[in-house]
Amino acid sequence: APPAIPPLRQEVLFLIRLSVNEAQRGGASFAARQRACRGSPGVCCAGARAARARSAALSSPIHFWFDFSSPYSYIVNEWIDTMVARHGRAVQRHAMLLGVTFQAAELKSPVSYPLKREYSLHDFARSARFEGLPIRMPSSFPLPTQNAARIFWWLHDTGSPQAAADWARAAFRAVFTRGVLINEAPALKALAAESGLDAEAAEAAWNDPQWKARLKAECDAAIAGGMFGAPWIVVDGEPFWGNDRKVQIERWLQGPF
Repeated sequence: APPAIPPLRQEVLFLIRLSVNEAQRGGASFAARQRACRGSPGVCCAGARAARARSAALSSPIHFWFDFSSPYSYIVNEWIDTMVARHGRAVQRHAMLLGVTFQAAELKSPVSYPLKREYSLHDFARSARFEGLPIRMPSSFPLPTQNAARIFWWLHDTGSPQAAADWARAAFRAVFTRGVLINEAPALKALAAESGLDAEAAEAAWNDPQWKARLKAECDAAIAGGMFGAPWIVVDGEPFWGNDRKVQIERWLQGPF
């Protein structure tokens, strides 16, 4: 068997190869990298910082802001859990009101313009079909969704984020696969009961000033964050607006571009 190379010589050979490789790539010289290093010999602090940043990113959630009256948010809601699982991440949902953000941005819903309305309704259905999702638009659209959103935050803060996520899924599917008018109290109470909630408690929650204030705080945060539409997804500080940004989001999670 060939004689073993002493550990010190192994490290020297490794450093020589590293220096040559960096020179070939046109990167910083090994001496510059060595000056930037701290801690254990042979470990570059830049690499350690990158590893720490990656670890911190993996531990931070992807933020998903939505309105229950947004068909594109319905589509994204059906996609996002599987997507974040592929990347070892988690999702934090935020129910808010699009009307509030529109007002702050001096905008109107696209469906408020006759020409845009026809195209938008066509695209809602086409986009859902493309994803293999059922869709049936409610007879009245858009819908006021503040009560459904208050139930979301009530469940989120007194139950768990998962309970709120389950409610979001149930509410989106009710609106966009069965046409349930969740702006009407009887329909919303029936949906709450169907979803395993105490319907009377849910009604009390959406009338409670505490949950009205909670939703307002989220809307204020959305405006402060520069949001003007939904779905709005924030990945490590990078905002993405719209259902058609899903491919970019997946690419960004592999590394910013």
